[in-house]
Amino acid sequence: MARVVSSFFVGALVRRCETEGAFAAIARRGSPEAGAIFVKVLRPGRLADLYAPAPQVLFDDERPADRLFEKVMDGAAEADVEARLRRETDFDPDLWIVEIEDRQGRGFVETIPVPPPGAEIFR
Repeated sequence: MARVVSSFFVGALVRRCETEGAFAAIARRGSPEAGAIFVKVLRPGRLADLYAPAPQVLFDDERPADRLFEKVMDGAAEADVEARLRRETDFDPDLWIVEIEDRQGRGFVETIPVPPPGAEIFR
């Protein structure tokens, strides 16, 4: 089963945020069909979280049809998140960046389960 194209996913994400009372904006438009999507969540105090596409190695044999994300930065200084996004953009100029302002710190994306400390993540 094919997953939806990036432009459609991003548009749906922005609409979902708005219906849930958060503000979302597309900070960078990437490849409409298959651009990687990064989600930056702005929190009070100039802190931010960053969600990135989940690494392929973490998927089971049956890959999900929808996109999964991994929280790669949690409560970081906004400047640090911006620096990470600049590095990601240098590596992949076709990526998308969605910025969300939400007092509750919600990312509105499905994330991979975080293994407990010391757990082995490879099968």
